[in-house]
Amino acid sequence: MKLEGPETVSSPEVSSMPLLVATGIEKTFERTRALAGAELEIYPGEVMGLLGANGAGKSTLSKVISGQVIRDAGSITFGGKPLNLRSAREAIQHGITMVMQETSLAPDLSVLENVFLAELGSPGFLSYNRLKRKAEEILDRLGQKEALPLNREVRRLSAAQRQLVEIAKALALNSSLIIFDEPTASLSPPEVERLFQVMTTLKRSGHTLVFVSHRLEEVFAITDRVTVMREGRTVAKSRETSSLNQAELIRLMVGQELKPVLRQGSISSGVRSSRPVILAVKNLASPPAVRDVSFTVHQGQILGLGGLVGAGRSETMEAIFGLRARQHGELQLNGKTFTPKRATDAIRAGVGFVAEDRRVQGIVPDFSVRENLLLGHLAASRKFGLGYSDRKTTLDGLLEQLGLPAKRLDTSLLNFSGGMQQKIIMARWLLLESSLLLLDEPTKGVDIGTRTSIYEMLRQVADRGVGIVVVSSDFEELLQICERIVVISDGVSIADVPSAMLNEEKLTLFAAPRTSMEQNSAFLRDIARDLNGAAFWTLIDQERLFCLYTVVANPQADPGFRTAETPTTDATRISTALKSKSGEFVVEREHRLATLLLSIQSSRGHDMGWIGVTLDADAPRPAAAEIRERIENLVSRLTESQSEPRMDANEGE
Repeated sequence: MKLEGPETVSSPEVSSMPLLVATGIEKTFERTRALAGAELEIYPGEVMGLLGANGAGKSTLSKVISGQVIRDAGSITFGGKPLNLRSAREAIQHGITMVMQETSLAPDLSVLENVFLAELGSPGFLSYNRLKRKAEEILDRLGQKEALPLNREVRRLSAAQRQLVEIAKALALNSSLIIFDEPTASLSPPEVERLFQVMTTLKRSGHTLVFVSHRLEEVFAITDRVTVMREGRTVAKSRETSSLNQAELIRLMVGQELKPVLRQGSISSGVRSSRPVILAVKNLASPPAVRDVSFTVHQGQILGLGGLVGAGRSETMEAIFGLRARQHGELQLNGKTFTPKRATDAIRAGVGFVAEDRRVQGIVPDFSVRENLLLGHLAASRKFGLGYSDRKTTLDGLLEQLGLPAKRLDTSLLNFSGGMQQKIIMARWLLLESSLLLLDEPTKGVDIGTRTSIYEMLRQVADRGVGIVVVSSDFEELLQICERIVVISDGVSIADVPSAMLNEEKLTLFAAPRTSMEQNSAFLRDIARDLNGAAFWTLIDQERLFCLYTVVANPQADPGFRTAETPTTDATRISTALKSKSGEFVVEREHRLATLLLSIQSSRGHDMGWIGVTLDADAPRPAAAEIRERIENLVSRLTESQSEPRMDANEGE
């Protein structure tokens, strides 16, 4: 889905004087020098992109500016005055807030209490009704009013939902400078777009934003300027985003050009799909998040689970790994019935799992690299003692692959960047030579260089015959590395499509929750019933159809496809109409059907496909103009109420 860039936004007049200037910032943690003379200039009323590879120092610099880390040297001015922060509370008092990548919420408090955590410690009377109204307004702006119950404990939220609470918390403080540290890491394209709309609103109202991200397409979509860091130093300061391209940014970030990543779906997919099935999931249910999920994974195949936050993707992975109780459904692993009651059962059966929340579910922070690497080994081993020596040969090979010196095995894992931590967690399961890997957001919060190396690692693992299931909110990533994508919506698998047949817009439309599509499709049911025919919403891409919703009230008017199916146009009963897209009724001589197709677009101009009506050609039918007017009126009302698809002015192609 296309993201709205800053060039389309009319902002307040931007001052030529920076709002914040940081010069010569230095910071050392024990033996690690995180910042070595870093510099930063942030201009008021703009969105500044802060970029760099993992370990470049951008998060540390952000924490220095937000008062969470005290600098060793250097100076900061804010609004023309010296700024010497000793705590995050002081920063908040000055109007500076940071939305953390790794959330820092109170797990036992509700969403509402976390959003207004700063106010809970303030003296005086606290009105929960006022806070609730304000929180609802904030969540409504984020587009998450229904998805984020205010009375729910934060510990019961997913990682993506906790990130949204962090963002709402920053908005509640109404700060003049807000630093977003990887806020989109767990968001899918529609949710990223919604966040960018909020950021644009904040910018228009005079707020200044710092946006830390590894997704370059997002940087170009939302930022006015960028600052790039490498190895604790600033290598490009306050460069206008429009003056750069992706290749230049990558060179600045990693110091070299990266090889293009080939699309997995285009590599010997036919050969892979003919290999034996490693995992078969049939009608899996683990309420309330997982209701009916089915898919298969072959040897050497990378399969993606696509969907929006809250669709049930992560919960599906946890149910397969034995972390969630299954109500019903069948699992088969390597042709045998698989019924894990706990994670240990899955590990001993040859299944590895990389969870979404690295800090909470992936690592033991007080353990060394060696101890974290061998956690899976301890779970799989039935021997007395540690038995580390049994894995020495495999471990040495993995260390070489990771580029990690053996002498650093006994250092704390927290001394490494987030990207290296993620690779070490993945290596934990490679050490066990697992036959199936379940990866939930494997590149969350890592830079483009690390992401590329993780992709290469996954391909090497798949080439050895390992089956891989990937959950990612980055639809571009799913399309790039996966052979097939199973779309999950509201806990149900609704489509299984080769990635080569999809793009981001198609995947986004498939992933739309069935409940949220109900209003958009209700009028299709009305039309099908009133006209005694069939109505559908579909995408048409060359010779293939991607059906989002179909209603058949009269079997004689069946168009030959159902919801979530992807047939070729010739395989349907209305191929002539699908190919002509004339905007008038087209009669199929063979099947005696008459079909009318109308193009629709979203309120922001995105192509949303076609709405069609199919009737029995031998029965009386109304004029095309009458049906067109009815559909236009219905879609217009939906557009006004929830900014959903609207009719294009041009009926035909």
